Amino acid sequence: MRTGLMINVPARPDGLDRLRDSLARAADDGFASAWVSNIFAFDALTALTAAGAQVPGIELGTAVIPTYPRHPAVLAQQALSADVALGGRLTLGIGLSHQPVIEGIFGMSFDKPVRHMREYLSVLIPLLRGESVDFTGETLSAHIALGVPVSRPMPVLVAALGPKMLKLAGERADGTVLWLTGPKTVAGHIAPAITEAARAAGRPAPRIVCALPVCVTGDAEAARARAAEIWQGYGDLPSYRAMLDREGAGGPADVALIGDEDTVAAQVEALAKAGVTDFVAALYQRDDERTRAFLKGLL
Repeated sequence: MRTGLMINVPARPDGLDRLRDSLARAADDGFASAWVSNIFAFDALTALTAAGAQVPGIELGTAVIPTYPRHPAVLAQQALSADVALGGRLTLGIGLSHQPVIEGIFGMSFDKPVRHMREYLSVLIPLLRGESVDFTGETLSAHIALGVPVSRPMPVLVAALGPKMLKLAGERADGTVLWLTGPKTVAGHIAPAITEAARAAGRPAPRIVCALPVCVTGDAEAARARAAEIWQGYGDLPSYRAMLDREGAGGPADVALIGDEDTVAAQVEALAKAGVTDFVAALYQRDDERTRAFLKGLL
């Protein structure tokens, strides 16, 4: 199991400089990958291109870019351009986002999300391979070829939690990227579904990238309270709520990896045994050198 870091881009004028410094530190420390979310601050692909081009060696991923607001041909063009700038180190994580965001903020229909993702991948993946696309679907169409150089098949991960999305991710993508999903759920639900779908489609075993909050501490109660405060809203989103219920977790803080070194080591081992291929740690306490030192010991 590879270990990476989830890195926030500070929403401030020097945010990209700070991201560059964080990526450089992650690379120097030996982490296998660094991942940036795409919410409502810096655009993840733009930020990774600007900062990551200055930091060689480390895999850089988006976790994740919402599909609805960007036509797949536009995203393919942007991702290929970023990959050239990054020397072929980009892993493109994409996802549906959530109905309250897509409908409530963007004013777009969230009807039949699995159909949307299937049609989206029908355009996106061939373009990322340097192929032309002539596709007409129910919700998306594309008749286009791109002129951006393609040096390798760019890995595409689909954020997938439900059975239909996991099946689609296994059949069409290179794996999935998860957030707030615990080891019991990965072992009993995520890994079997996506692995079987990939096997049936004749594809390689999929990557299962699992991102979770982490804090190595002697005050687990305080760290758990802080995690609950930061991520409280995620427990109200239906897709995450379903995974938390599968895990038997009351809220997001209950799937965070919290405790002393031995406790967190056991939690990390449980993820590996569950089938996680890439563990991505989201550090959330300020200047958390104890957690970082622990994670470096895993490398």
